[in-house]
Amino acid sequence: MIVAGNFFSAAVYNKKDNTYIGTCGGTWRIEKNQFIETHEFNTMKPEWIGTEQKSEVSLKGDKLTFKTKDGNEIFTRIDDGKPGALAGAWLITGRVTEKGTEKRTPGARRTMKILSGTRFQWIAYNVETKEFFGTGGGTYTTVDGKYTETIEVFSRDNSRIGASLEFNFSLVDGDWHHSGKSSKGDPINEIWSKREKVGL
Repeated sequence: MIVAGNFFSAAVYNKKDNTYIGTCGGTWRIEKNQFIETHEFNTMKPEWIGTEQKSEVSLKGDKLTFKTKDGNEIFTRIDDGKPGALAGAWLITGRVTEKGTEKRTPGARRTMKILSGTRFQWIAYNVETKEFFGTGGGTYTTVDGKYTETIEVFSRDNSRIGASLEFNFSLVDGDWHHSGKSSKGDPINEIWSKREKVGL
């Protein structure tokens, strides 16, 4: 699970055989000791999309415990948000093509990338139709203008697990400019904006 600001995502997968199981995420808040999630996507329980789910939560040291009706879920902190040059929740808001820069405001159909200090997950989904289009995640580094992902989970093709992809990155007026080649080898040149900036 990655938590960035008021947003979260979780990916469930088996590291032994590289199988993808499911993902969920959206926004969250805490009231007293209740962790309240509003799901924007959920492949395991799609009926939860658009609804609030509550569970009792406690944080002791690096252990985050959720008490649910199905029992306790315990998460162990992996990083503290550092170094995290790109930590946060981002939505794709533009592409640079031969015709120039194409900017758009995300609507119901969204591609989000959420990052902690060392981990990332991207998710493509539609909040209105509850469609899910794909997800992937793993670890990342940002060194000398290079953003490098190492894939640990991929819903579309688990043969890509273990691969590392290097991209150019820069921050321009608060937007993340991201260029290189996709996991399929196709050229990409994308612009991502923080969700808080977009207002979604």
